[in-house]
Order: sequence, then structure tokens, then C-alpha cells
Amino acid sequence: MKQLSKTESIFFLSGGLLMVVGAGCYAFMWQQQIASIVFYIGALAFASIQIRQKYEGQDTTVKRLKKIMNVADLLFILSGVLMIENAFGLLKDNLFSGNYNAYLDYIYNKWVLLLLVAAILEIYTMHRISSLLGKEQ
Repeated sequence: MKQLSKTESIFFLSGGLLMVVGAGCYAFMWQQQIASIVFYIGALAFASIQIRQKYEGQDTTVKRLKKIMNVADLLFILSGVLMIENAFGLLKDNLFSGNYNAYLDYIYNKWVLLLLVAAILEIYTMHRISSLLGKEQ
């Protein structure tokens, strides 16, 4: 994997930290509207750096894992969007105004599921990529 510069590393780590702080504050119901925005900003920072990071080798397994990692990054961003929707309820009032049960079925608290899937994919791919790159060297 291409080595990150110092500013990219700081941006990447601060994005991850903002994601953890935002998800934690939201889960403990402390300033949920602000926490959802903090999570979303962190997800954008984390995902943008990770998607930009390229694999320069020829191993097809690592290339496939990198694509899976990019899917996880997009799920992090989508999770942030759903968290913001959950905090502000914009679609609930506009799109689902007549059918609150449909809103509960399709939107409400689905960010948790996306965050869980993204985290599992991220952990799996990071572990496998580091293992494969360790064998390569």
C-alpha cells in the first residue's frame, strides 16, 4: 500500500477519532444532532483518505480486498447520512408524512446496521491486507 504523508495520516486518524466520538455521543444520547454531524465529518475524512490510498502491487487478492474496503468506506458515509436523518428527521416529515410505520421500517436506526457491516468489513480487510503484505515482504 502507498504510504500516507504526514498530513494525510493526521487527517485519517482525526477522521477515525471523530467517528468514534460522534457514534459514542449519539449512542449515549448526548447532543445527538451535533454528534451525528461530527460522525459524518469524521466518516468523510476517514473514507476520503482511505479511498485515495492506492495499492501499487500486483496481488489480485489485495486488489479485491481494497475494493471491499472501499465498499466499507461508502457504508461508513451512508451510515453518517442515516444518522443525521435519524437525528433531524427530515425525511420523516417530508417523504413519510402519512406513513410513520414505513419510516420506522426503512429508515429509523438503520445507521447502526450499516455501521456494523462497515466495521466488520473494515476489520476483516485490514487484517487480511496486513497479513498478505507481511508475507509479501
